[in-house]
Amino acid sequence: MNNMGRIIAIANQKGGVGKTTTAINLAASLAALEKKVIIIDADPQANATSGIGIDTRQLKSTVYDCLVDGKEPYDTVMVTNVENLSVMPSNIDLVGAEIEMLDRPEREKILKGILSKISGNYDYVIIDCSPSLGLLTVNALTAANSVIIPVQCEYFALEGLGKLLNTIKIIQGNLNPDLEIEGFLLTMYDSRLRLSNQVAEEVNKHFQQMVFKTIIQRNVKLSEAPSFGQPAILYDADSRGTVNYLNLAKELIEKHDPDGK
Repeated sequence: MNNMGRIIAIANQKGGVGKTTTAINLAASLAALEKKVIIIDADPQANATSGIGIDTRQLKSTVYDCLVDGKEPYDTVMVTNVENLSVMPSNIDLVGAEIEMLDRPEREKILKGILSKISGNYDYVIIDCSPSLGLLTVNALTAANSVIIPVQCEYFALEGLGKLLNTIKIIQGNLNPDLEIEGFLLTMYDSRLRLSNQVAEEVNKHFQQMVFKTIIQRNVKLSEAPSFGQPAILYDADSRGTVNYLNLAKELIEKHDPDGK
């Protein structure tokens, strides 16, 4: 494949909004729809790595080694139990990367350089960002074509979005003028709760056509699946969470490839 894959960062510096859940399940759904996909685990918590069934204690090399020691990304990529889905794994070492990258030239563009070597092998590259606006997230947003912003349908959902949007604006101004907002994704939605509906309404009012039509509903299977090291599509193919993320993947594919090529 000559084209570079579409690089999508999943970012929100607020933790617990469904960021890693989205990275894993969107990636697995795109793979199930026969796209070649890789997850880049750029979060020191490494939950995308363990949530896809890889033991973070048994890794020979990780995203950290590529960022800090210049290791070739090919040597770090691992296949997963999901056909068409690979991962560039992470572990707790990544905590130290930001400090070690500080005195590097072009320190914001290190991940971009790494991904340029491998993105041509995939249709989609999904980056799970760390829940902060530090150098790792700046690297992810500098490397990405676009960003998906998960917003949980709970109290204070919109809190902190201003900071994130401001960071995106700064990166568009300096480091990555082509960065787009792929969309805001409503997560943890419960139609029975007035609050859920109010948040959904508010996000739609603020961001209008930038909000995905697909909404991710609150779903027990989505929360259970990572402890079994499986995306929802393997853990329970009929669950509401699986269906939601498949719909999101279809919405994304239709947006970029309306002819289904």
